[in-house]
Amino acid sequence: MYVAKWNGAVIAQSDKTIEIEGNQYFPMESVESRYLVESTTTTTCSWKGEANYYSLNVDGDVNIDAVWVYRSPKEAAKEIANYVAFWRGVDVSKA
Repeated sequence: MYVAKWNGAVIAQSDKTIEIEGNQYFPMESVESRYLVESTTTTTCSWKGEANYYSLNVDGDVNIDAVWVYRSPKEAAKEIANYVAFWRGVDVSKA
């Protein structure tokens, strides 16, 4: 099982993560949605497609664009559709 933590809160935990390029992708249903704040930020990966972002808000502290998701990835990355990954200080480790 992997756990994602930030600012003292467990943001996500799952034993069904998928590892791609060193990142653990968590199923959206394993994420504590109360911490997510939708962002307008997008980026494009040549083989995964367009990523959308969320910021985290934990007890009033905000980590901007710390979460990304491929809602409609390209065929090569279809396994991570609606899975999220973390960066910007979010600690992802084995539980």
